[in-house]
Amino acid sequence: MVGIDEVARRAGVSTATVSRALSGNGHVSPTTKLKVEAAAGALGYVVSSNASSLASGRMKNIGVVVPVLGRWFFSSVVEGAQQSLLRNGYDLTLYNLTGGGEERRSVFEHFLLRQRVDAVIAISLELTEREVGSLHALGKPLVGVGGPIEGVRTLMIDDVAVARLATEHLLALGHTRIAHIGGNKDYDLDFHLPTNRRFGYQAALQAAGIPLAPELVQAADFTIRGGYQAAKQLLGSPHDRPTAIFATSDEMAIGSILAARDLGLVVPRDVSIIGIDDHELADFFGLSTIAQFPKGQGEKAVEILMDQLHPGVRDQAGLSTPMPFELIVRSSTARPPAP
Repeated sequence: MVGIDEVARRAGVSTATVSRALSGNGHVSPTTKLKVEAAAGALGYVVSSNASSLASGRMKNIGVVVPVLGRWFFSSVVEGAQQSLLRNGYDLTLYNLTGGGEERRSVFEHFLLRQRVDAVIAISLELTEREVGSLHALGKPLVGVGGPIEGVRTLMIDDVAVARLATEHLLALGHTRIAHIGGNKDYDLDFHLPTNRRFGYQAALQAAGIPLAPELVQAADFTIRGGYQAAKQLLGSPHDRPTAIFATSDEMAIGSILAARDLGLVVPRDVSIIGIDDHELADFFGLSTIAQFPKGQGEKAVEILMDQLHPGVRDQAGLSTPMPFELIVRSSTARPPAP
């Protein structure tokens, strides 16, 4: 088996330089790094993960915690994080909290506190002071995605502004009877996303001088099925049917498109529909949406963690990092039908 000494001799450097070059810990010039990597490749040398961990005190492993994996947004953030971690030479351990409160306590009080992860990314979880404190006490860097967490570097989009932009797009087209499909109370626990997006919807209507109509607001569960059922209720009304629907997620917006079709309505001739996310199916359904680039959020979370694990590479920013969003207009929104 090829050892580090042989790589050092072939590259003409010390074993310490080989260790730094291949582990990424410590400064090595780009030229030397390439020379060491070439020597290691020619000899078939592979760094021992156990030896590297003993030398650096790190496992080269990041824990990622999500409330549920079976939603496109969460899995896309994880995908972006995993790809970035791979480029940085780190593994990923995923903790899916579908099981509820007891499972969450087990993850934060036992699994993450073991010396098996170097840092943690928490996606759409409003961490408690105790959860944050226990991780910080062990010196484990922590990044949150989805909303503000006291004392923690977080990435977030302005959910009020995002919802307001979606509603303003419909208003600009001439719609005045705009329905809203938001999240139900089960999804209003962490960062109050459904409430904030409802606030954005209401603010846009109020700014346009349009009174709020409670009968135009429906709650659902962020799924295609949930959006379908909510839209059926809204669009099945024989009187004063809405001419447009703003859904809090693309999955619910897609469900709304399917409901409209099943009722014999044509999108966007009879009803315009817009969502939030830019889901992978949005283009297929011609769905207008507000893109929030979840893969980019995962990549940015890893970038921040790498800065914390390897300080001095880049300047540290403030605790809260706003993330971009963008209106993408497709074929599901148009001017309302003539009276």
